Amino acid sequence: MKILVTGGSGFIGSAVVHLARARGHRIVNLDAMTYAASPASLADLQGDPDYRFEQADIRDRAALDQIFAAHAPDAVMHLAAESHVDRSIDGPAAFVETNVLGTFHLLEAARAWWTGAGRPDGFRFHHISTDEVFGSLGETGRFDETTRYDPRSPYSASKAGSDHLVRAWGETYGLPVVLTNCSNNYGPRQFPEKLIPVTILNALAGRKLPIYGAGDNVRDWLHVEDHADALLTVLTRAAPGTTYAIGGQAEARNIDIVRKLCAILDDRRPQGAPHADLIEHVTDRPGHDRRYAIDPARIRDELGWRPSVTLDEGLERTVDWYLANEAWWRPLQTRQGVGERLGRAS
Repeated sequence: MKILVTGGSGFIGSAVVHLARARGHRIVNLDAMTYAASPASLADLQGDPDYRFEQADIRDRAALDQIFAAHAPDAVMHLAAESHVDRSIDGPAAFVETNVLGTFHLLEAARAWWTGAGRPDGFRFHHISTDEVFGSLGETGRFDETTRYDPRSPYSASKAGSDHLVRAWGETYGLPVVLTNCSNNYGPRQFPEKLIPVTILNALAGRKLPIYGAGDNVRDWLHVEDHADALLTVLTRAAPGTTYAIGGQAEARNIDIVRKLCAILDDRRPQGAPHADLIEHVTDRPGHDRRYAIDPARIRDELGWRPSVTLDEGLERTVDWYLANEAWWRPLQTRQGVGERLGRAS
């Protein structure tokens, strides 16, 4: 199968590209190479005849039409998105333009190519989204495929909008779409603005480890390689029009994640121990969702997928990857916004 992956040089995208190539799929990576993308994430695929890179913006319809015509993909995996909640608070326009308008242009380009190719039955447009579109949970309950949408941030609202567009193109035009909503990802090659890489890299540098509020916000953590496996399972096995919720079944409070990372670093880099002394509670961000959790029963029962990486194992593997790959993350430390407090709505 030839798969057009948007955002393939990003965190989740690069995990998908690596796994897809390992399974024999041909890949076209379409990426605008904005601040969170890294060429180094896929450097090992340079020279691979079954990997192609196209630098383009999903808002550029003419470029999209050319790429579809040149590569004739069997499927699209749409991961390209602005994804950092704090950045969406400070600058929501980019999130609407990329996540909503960009998805619209990609849908239209895919529909035009699919129609022109005679509407092949095997074609799929797989839209990858987030559990944040569902809002915030209380102490109990979990999100599933029937949960109503209740986005609370510009980021989640823009992703909700893109989800609705994808479903509408499936219903109105018959485009064979599938959609997934995942919980919080972590693992190798995550841009250093999210909680886990920020904690690891700040601790290594002896800098403070900022925790929003009391750190009681709960997330369901999903290792990115498990997520990539789930996404390829959905792409190759799910029926058009279906939606799957993907979670790691590993709920933890943010403060507990940070403490676990500190304990791992105490073992790996004892000269900085105890790293937990660097924890600093800071003013919470506006509209901070209290809890996310996913019920993955449908993907387990229908497609046989289950997460394979436990949270403790995944955190250890993640710390070890960052320790071993300073050449990957060091250049990213100078990019705009890294190390700064973002998300301070006035």
